[in-house]
Formats: sequence, C-alpha cells, structure tokens
Amino acid sequence: MTVEPLSTSRISYDIIGDIAIIKPIPGFQANMIELAGKIIAANKHVRTVLRQVTPVSGEYRTRALDWILGEKKTETVHREHGCWFKVDVARVYFSPRLIYERIRVAKKVNPGETVINMFAGAGCFSIIIAKHSRASKVFSIDINPEAARYTFENVYLNKVEGRVSTILGDSKAIVELHLRERADRVLMPLPNMAITYLDAAIAALKSKQGDLHIYDFVHAKKGESPLQETLDKIGLRLRQFELNVIRKDARIVRTIGPNWYQTVVDLTLEKASRTNVC
Repeated sequence: MTVEPLSTSRISYDIIGDIAIIKPIPGFQANMIELAGKIIAANKHVRTVLRQVTPVSGEYRTRALDWILGEKKTETVHREHGCWFKVDVARVYFSPRLIYERIRVAKKVNPGETVINMFAGAGCFSIIIAKHSRASKVFSIDINPEAARYTFENVYLNKVEGRVSTILGDSKAIVELHLRERADRVLMPLPNMAITYLDAAIAALKSKQGDLHIYDFVHAKKGESPLQETLDKIGLRLRQFELNVIRKDARIVRTIGPNWYQTVVDLTLEKASRTNVC
C-alpha cells in the first residue's frame, strides 16, 4: 500500500496488526512524524508507526526498526484468513505481503497429508494450512527461538494444537534426525536459502515422492525471465537425484526492487530410473 503525503514520491508501508512499518526508500527525505500522522489518519486501526532502518537479514530474518509515532511497541496481533497471529515485528520475520501465497498453498493440501514447513517464522503458513485444509499433521520448524515461541502461542490461539507441532532448530538437522520420509508436502518459504536446503526437503518426502514449494529471490534484466532463472537453479540441484518432475508450476510472488523478484516453484516429484530436471 502507498501514500503520497509530502511529495510526489510514493511511500510504501506495511500494516501488521495495529502497527504500520514505513519501508526505506533510498534518498527520500521527509518529516517522519508528519508522515506517520497521515498514515494513522488514513488507517484508523493503526496505533503505532515504525520505520524500517535495515534490510531483513541474518539467520533469524529480522530487521532494525525505529519508533516514529503512537504506542511504543513492536508486538501486535495480526488477523489473516480467519486466523490470529501474535508477533513481535522486531524479533520475528513476518510479511503481510504473502497473504495470497499462504492461502494458495493451503488450498493445495490434500486430506490426510503430513506437511513440513522448514522455515516457519511465527507459524503463518503452518496454521493457515491447519485451519483451511484437512492435513493430518503440520511440522512447523524455525531456528529462531522467538519465532518458535510465537508459533507455539499462535497454535493455541487458533486452536490447532495436536495438528501443528512447533519445532525449534535448523530444519536440515531436524529432518535428518527426526523427520526423514515423513512428509507428503514440504514448504520452503525462505528465498535465497531454500534451494540450498533442497536435499533435506527431498529427504523429508515419503520415498522421495511428493510436493515441494520452493521460494527464491532472483535478478532478471529486461528480456530475461525471473521464472526461468529460478527453474534453472532448481534444475541444477535436482540433477543429483533420480527423480521425475511430474508436475511443476512457477509464478512471480512479487517485485521486491528494480529487476528483483520473489518467485515460487511448486513441484511434484516421483522416483525415476533417470533424472528428469526442470
């Protein structure tokens, strides 16, 4: 969403619960308090305005935030697809811009499936799957202790205890130790890193057969296809496995900067006598 309160420059901000977060725009100068006041005036439920001062980064996918106006807090409760998510936006990764992706994936889950979410954050994908499908079990993994704590709380907040299991740790190690060949479907919503975890995701599938959802960030110049860039990277990794890709679908999730895109590839895999790549 955008607002143009002070100049012709377009200001981008996210709303998570009752917190608005102004996204950084290189070179843009403005009176942030005045801007924050206009955001609150335009969104009556917003009680806090923060400014993002660093990109999302690090193992925990967090960002530095400055308070601008309203209540001095970083914790909120966000509602999406009939679910409630308590989250601290300074301590846990959360993006409201994946609202369509979360329900899109949930609608693909078949009755009785076991799902592994390798990079769960506050549990949004996991809980929406549990609420909007008839999955038998969702294993929700994250390496960030704060993310695991909020997921555990959100599981009870949304009454999906028993169907969603919260696991703290590195998903590759968790799969190797506890979840080999347990999943019908594996989610990998960690662009940049997801493809490097592809071997663990395949190990998690029952008999190396099932569905994967692989997210990526790619750079594509004019005339280049961001989807093909992602497919090429995945195909290169898949060559080490004796698998057939029996179904694939790729889509651009969103534009994240000049010539930069977030993409997702949905794959259905089965064993094969020879490798079949993207």
